[in-house]
Amino acid sequence: MASLLWTLCFAFLFLTHATLAAPPRRPVNVPFYRNYVPTWAFDHIKYFNGGNEVQLVLDKYTGTGFQSKGSYLFGHFSMDIKLVPGDSAGTVTAFYLSSQNSEHDEIDFEFLGNRTGQPYILQTNVFTGGKGDREQRIYLWFDPTTEYHSYSVLWNMYQIVFFVDDVPIRVFKNCKDLGVRFPFNQPMKIYSSLWNADDWATRGGLEKTDWSKAPFVASYRSFHIDGCEASVYAKYCDTQGKRWWDQRDFQDLDGFQYRRLKWVRDKYTIYNYCTDRARYPSMPPECQRDRDV
Repeated sequence: MASLLWTLCFAFLFLTHATLAAPPRRPVNVPFYRNYVPTWAFDHIKYFNGGNEVQLVLDKYTGTGFQSKGSYLFGHFSMDIKLVPGDSAGTVTAFYLSSQNSEHDEIDFEFLGNRTGQPYILQTNVFTGGKGDREQRIYLWFDPTTEYHSYSVLWNMYQIVFFVDDVPIRVFKNCKDLGVRFPFNQPMKIYSSLWNADDWATRGGLEKTDWSKAPFVASYRSFHIDGCEASVYAKYCDTQGKRWWDQRDFQDLDGFQYRRLKWVRDKYTIYNYCTDRARYPSMPPECQRDRDV
C-alpha cells in the first residue's frame, strides 16, 4: 500500500509539474477588441470574421496601428501576421512591446519591406533603460506574405526569446551580473503598426515607397496574451513559479531549441550587432555570453 501511495504521489507531482511547465499546445486566441484598441487613424483598420482578423492599411496619407489595453510585466505574447505582399519597399510592419517612459524598455519585431521578388528582412532589437542599438537581422525561410505565420515573445526574469513559428531566432539573456540592464520592473504594452519608413527601411533608404502600389495591407489574427497584467507604475510582478512561462523549463532553451537557433544563425542571419566591430570595437558585454550559444 505504501508503495502504491508513493507511486501515486510521484505521478501527481510529475503531472502537476508538466502542467505548470508546458505552454499551451495552441495559444488561446481571442477577438481583437478583447485585449486591443486602435491607436491612430481608426479608419485605416479593417475588421473581419467578427473581429478575429484585422487588416492595417497604409496609404500616402497615413499608416495605422493598435495597442493592448493592459500593460504586462513578463509573459508570452504572440500574433499571427501576414505581411504586405508584392512591392513593399519602404514599409515597416512592427510588432513590439514597449514601456511608457523616457528610459524605456522595448522588445521589437520589425519587418522591413522590399522590392517584388526580394526577401523581407526581419529586424529584432532590445532596449533596456532607454538604450537600444542591439539590432539583429535575418531573412525568413518562407514567404511571409502568402500565409499567416506566428511571431511570439517569451519574457521572464531570465531571458527574452523571439520565436518565429516556434523556432527561436534570438535570445537576450539576463546579464545583470555583467552590468547590462534587463527589463524587469517596467510593465510594457503590446503594439503593432504599419507605417512608411522609406528614409531607412529598404537598403538604408535607397529604395523609396512606390505609392502607385498603395494601399499596402498587413493582416493579423490570433491575438494571444498570457502575461502578468500590472499598473504602468508597477515595479515588480509576483509571478515567480506561478505561471508556465516562469517555470524552470523556460529559464533557458533546451538542446533542440539551441540547435534550431544555431540553424537560423548559420543560414539566415545577415547582420548581428555583436559582430559589428565598426560600431562596437569592443564586444558588448551581453554578446560575450551570447557567443557561447
